[in-house]
Amino acid sequence: MARVVVVGDLMTDTVARAAYPLAKGSDTPAAVTMHGGGSAANVASWLAVEGTETAFVGRRGSDIAGRNRDMELMGMGVDARLVMDPDRPTGSCVVLVTHKGDRTMLSDPGANAALLPEDIPQDLFTQGAHLHLSGYSLLNEGSRKAGRHALKLARGAGMSISVDAGSSSPLKRVGAEPFLEWTQGARLLIVNTAEAEVLTGRDEAQAAAKVLTAWYPQVVIKMGAEGALYFNNTRAEPIVAPAEPLEKIVDGTGAGDAFIAGFLPPWLDGKPAAEALAAGNRLAARAMSHIGARPRLDIVDNEIR
Repeated sequence: MARVVVVGDLMTDTVARAAYPLAKGSDTPAAVTMHGGGSAANVASWLAVEGTETAFVGRRGSDIAGRNRDMELMGMGVDARLVMDPDRPTGSCVVLVTHKGDRTMLSDPGANAALLPEDIPQDLFTQGAHLHLSGYSLLNEGSRKAGRHALKLARGAGMSISVDAGSSSPLKRVGAEPFLEWTQGARLLIVNTAEAEVLTGRDEAQAAAKVLTAWYPQVVIKMGAEGALYFNNTRAEPIVAPAEPLEKIVDGTGAGDAFIAGFLPPWLDGKPAAEALAAGNRLAARAMSHIGARPRLDIVDNEIR
């Protein structure tokens, strides 16, 4: 199994899970907890816990939150290559989860926005390894050069490359054409239906996937409760895998990141796309069964014992 190098965002998530429908202008009882977050760091955490050799490259503040996030990653088995920013705090995100499990996020990138090309360790970029780049690194102007530098290093080393599109709202602000241009050379694009629509103007997943294979040899679209879809530029029809049955969604935060971590290992091992999609869906279901976007440390500790 190839080593996976994940480049991108590291955050502290403050998750507020409402017990009842939100009372606008008043109080709503909620469970408020803090967790490690950041799309890229989440992917790295799930990969490492599931047994993949994983390195994570990012930037954190010199604050207690940054130290805690660093220690969490190492505790999960991630080779954390974090640069400490002396001026900016560790990135943070307020995640509001409704009583039905829907979520809205308010994010402050903090130190993530200052990730620099010189922060990317060249020793990680070797033939046979794989780069997964979080789209947030490209959508944020401050870290864009670093993200593009990571892609350049990976292409130069002959590594396989996957990218995700980050989030539909900032992607829309940046625009489809620049994103498609920046990510040329990636072997795999992973997006959700909203991001796919921003990139293609198509609101139907299969149609969007066909358009995207003009830029990427292989495309995966996450479709939420409808599962996930795989398409490549040599197929006539997509492969679709249904979502894992889940009695209750506790928190959808990070489910897409867990999907990526479930999909990549079998895909990199050359397993059938249907098998990789199913693995992604299984890990996404695990992520939705508890609060927070990362693997639960108590479960990880028990498995190690």
